[in-house]
Amino acid sequence: MQIDYLIAGQGISGTWLSWYLEKENISYLVTDDHDEKAPSRLAAGIINPITGRRHVSTWMIEKLLPFAWEAYTRLGEELGITGISRRNIIDFFPNPQMRESFLKRVAEKTDYVFAGDDGTSLNDYFHYEFGYGEIRPVYTAHLEAIIPAWRKKLIQENRLRTEKLHWEELEIFPDHIRYRDIRARKIIFCDGAAGADNPWFKLLPFAPNKGQALFLEIPGLPAGNIYKKGLSLVPLLRKDHWWLGSAYEWDFTHTEPTVEFREKAESALKQWLKIPWKVINHIASIRPATIERRPFAGLHPLYPSLGILNGMGTKGCSLAPWFARELTQHLLHNSPIHPEADLRRFSRILSRDIS
Repeated sequence: MQIDYLIAGQGISGTWLSWYLEKENISYLVTDDHDEKAPSRLAAGIINPITGRRHVSTWMIEKLLPFAWEAYTRLGEELGITGISRRNIIDFFPNPQMRESFLKRVAEKTDYVFAGDDGTSLNDYFHYEFGYGEIRPVYTAHLEAIIPAWRKKLIQENRLRTEKLHWEELEIFPDHIRYRDIRARKIIFCDGAAGADNPWFKLLPFAPNKGQALFLEIPGLPAGNIYKKGLSLVPLLRKDHWWLGSAYEWDFTHTEPTVEFREKAESALKQWLKIPWKVINHIASIRPATIERRPFAGLHPLYPSLGILNGMGTKGCSLAPWFARELTQHLLHNSPIHPEADLRRFSRILSRDIS
């Protein structure tokens, strides 16, 4: 088989890269082992313009927010699903200090943050002493529908092989690669947390972290917003189904869900939520985060037939479509990649002899 691009991984990065290559009528094949614990399959899909305790604007959000809305809407329409929804965040203040910090940002007329109402409209559902603020607009990309729908399309078009890519079987040449019966101009690694062990890219400053979340059934909770008080409650497409998370664990000994997280999350929910709820599932996954919190996009300085689109971390739903498009344009037309994401910033590191 001869193709233009082999894509390793069908998470959020691989999905968007294959989408944009298809729009350019470029031939490609995706390999993916359908790991049920992959972070793209378990994420809540939140696209939040605000980050951190100081409630500052997320990197590049002025461009990313409208771009993501248009991209996910278009993808959803093509797949016949709801790709994205607007769900503003109701941010409950856990203490007076956080209330003061949030309202200070409101007074500064910071974009995206607003004071809440009189504090009584959610009394039937939540316990809260210190009121709440609102972050808007916020979107949820429905990865629980997008990933399987795009996978189904790939299978129907014979563009997917459900298998793990074995690095040792990859033959690298200056102008192409060979993998088993496949010859491609380039291979692009969209392999998530596995990228930290990838023999050609393992010198990049990956910083994988573990996330955990609960899937819940909460009949009657209004699904028009995301609710946050330490943990976030995110409505899913299925009626009365919610995602509660997430943990950020930098030191972990295994990738499985832990009793400690579940007990802590359930305890917090009992103190916060007034109405009945039921745990349906408990999941964990490893996010492909980076030390500098910027993605990796581009071609290897020593092996131009190898590329990467990875390191999206917790902002993957907003970053992946943008940088998948940038990488596609770079591959086809040599257009520039944003310098803070361009792999060329690590040319010296990646040029080291790792044999």
